[in-house]
Amino acid sequence: IDQAGEGVLGFITNHSYLDNPTFRGMRESLMNSFDEIYLLDLHGNSLKKEKCPDGSKDENVFDIRQGTAIALFIKRRDLSASNAQAGRNSENGKKVFYSELWGMRKGMGKGKYDWLINNDITTTKWQKIAPKSEFYLFVPRDEKLLELYEGSPKITDIFPVNSVGIVTARDKFVIDADKKALKRRIRMFCDEKIPDEFIGEPYKLKDKSNWNLRTAREKVRNDKDWENSFAQILYRPFDVKWIFYHGTLVERPRRNVMRHMVQENLGFIMPKRVETKIPWSHVFCANVLVEHVTVSLKTIDYLFPLYLYPDLDKNDLFSHLKESKEKKPNISEKIFSALSETYKTKPSPEEIFYYIYAVFYSNTYRTKYAEFLKTDFPRVPFTKDKHLFKKLAEYGKRLADLHLMRSPGLDSPVIKFQGTGDKRVDKIKHDKEGERIYINKDQYFEGLEENIWQYRIGGYQVCNKWLKDRKGRILSLDDVKHYCKVATAIKHTINIQKSIDEIYNEVEKQLIPEFCRRSE
Repeated sequence: IDQAGEGVLGFITNHSYLDNPTFRGMRESLMNSFDEIYLLDLHGNSLKKEKCPDGSKDENVFDIRQGTAIALFIKRRDLSASNAQAGRNSENGKKVFYSELWGMRKGMGKGKYDWLINNDITTTKWQKIAPKSEFYLFVPRDEKLLELYEGSPKITDIFPVNSVGIVTARDKFVIDADKKALKRRIRMFCDEKIPDEFIGEPYKLKDKSNWNLRTAREKVRNDKDWENSFAQILYRPFDVKWIFYHGTLVERPRRNVMRHMVQENLGFIMPKRVETKIPWSHVFCANVLVEHVTVSLKTIDYLFPLYLYPDLDKNDLFSHLKESKEKKPNISEKIFSALSETYKTKPSPEEIFYYIYAVFYSNTYRTKYAEFLKTDFPRVPFTKDKHLFKKLAEYGKRLADLHLMRSPGLDSPVIKFQGTGDKRVDKIKHDKEGERIYINKDQYFEGLEENIWQYRIGGYQVCNKWLKDRKGRILSLDDVKHYCKVATAIKHTINIQKSIDEIYNEVEKQLIPEFCRRSE
């Protein structure tokens, strides 16, 4: 069609290209090639658990799980020539129209099949949209709200040093809740008397193009300091484990950024985008190493450390044990400058960190900017009001202390463990009316309110996930105490979120102007 200079293309296909950030280049290319684009989203995506706007069931037009869309692309010789002559790019001189179809396949003249049979391009109610850089989304957006949102700096503008989380490719071998068990495993790995198959088969340590079991065992065995390679890692929300953090066994250690987390530090964890339909709640904090899907189930998480430490020895992760050096904030100087100018005093790095954490935990913020939070890193609206800034920073600190399990409020748990038995996690059963979570037929946690049980951080239903990851195991007394503290932390988190929402609207009434421009 490009060669002919005119033509029409029509097809029905997977609808993910309409709004998935990965396909932004494809969307831009289509806008460059065609003068008019008509997009009819048929939805029906069971992978994303799509439902109709009224909450009723939505069905696919085919027997597949992936949603679909009909697209019509039109290239007119006269329009294309005039656009080219005027030097118009993909955002100008092009017309893009969108419509959507929800509901059941069939249904007394109201199903998708009936609608498609009885309608065509002329009878469809089209909505004109204006896809713009950088994502060129083929779905409607609130442009005024987007303009307001994009007036605030992105988290990557504020914390320039960041990285995706650690990928071990061997979680079951190099990560364990029990440090002693992990050490025993690594000692066996180093023991040359034990055959390779005795180590490799139980843990599925298979040779790959870039990794060989025998060679790896020799490297660790010859490392005289391998016993100093154990560190804590936040594996899932409220679930800190131990990792054998050695480059021979960890496929992608992300050392350049993760090394800052083996010393006293704080860090945000969040993904760049979210590909599920669940509401955005994809942020948590850590003071240890971070795994690559700590909060996200289907996308990769990034770590944003608050402080940066000097790299004393690029070959030694734990070189900080040998010498102490001054740390510096991982916060843009332009951000510091703008805040200091506005508040007439320089806020501490921790205050900025906690303020941002409070904003990200505002349900008002999450709901208002839901469609934008799915496609890119979140942005931070900074208030001009110094007292409001400090108030939110206080809330953020309380949240962080809860999430790092260091809040004194956790000493009075809101649930308790009941029943007799061996504390083995067998069949997890939720008794909504009795506010109980059974781990087996005789033992349960009591007092777990529904909103605590359902609470999600990113892709995980926290209380359920923690127990599922321990299925078949016998809980220790420390495990029981920890789970009670997790439930308590969530209850307090919910209450603090309500307090944040009571004042969040005041934040956006008096934003620091031109902040995004300053931070670039």
